[in-house]
Amino acid sequence: MAKSNGKLIANNKKAYHDYFILDNYETGISLAGTEVKSLRMGKCSIKEAFVRIENGEVYIYGMHISPYEKGNIFNKDPLRPRKLLLHRAEINKLLGKTKEKGIAIVPLKVYFKGSLVKVEIGLAKGKKLYDKRQDIAKKDQQREASRDFKVRNLG
Repeated sequence: MAKSNGKLIANNKKAYHDYFILDNYETGISLAGTEVKSLRMGKCSIKEAFVRIENGEVYIYGMHISPYEKGNIFNKDPLRPRKLLLHRAEINKLLGKTKEKGIAIVPLKVYFKGSLVKVEIGLAKGKKLYDKRQDIAKKDQQREASRDFKVRNLG
């Protein structure tokens, strides 16, 4: 669903390590002007962020946007909850899916699409420890195979 064809601001690599991503959604985000200026400078972190649906609206918690240096009184709290903008049908679909056991909504990327800030969220199912070990082993095998391939092509 979501294609990030703009400038990437923040990426949540931890989410791909801790969860199986079942589905992606591209959402808008409600921000103040100084927050957008801070994002243009690349000062954002979504490592510890999570998404909740409350009263039929979607909010992102724990997303840290550093205060803009020249923003003085207009700066907002860096960790305040921010509203995500989705269609009602998408919100209802997410709400239905999160009622299942072990399903969560996690932010994956924050990026610019034109002049708009977009957040890619994913419907995620938690990985067990053995799943994480299998992923690490697979990554190591791919790394060794690519290393061997480079060596063969050079010699």
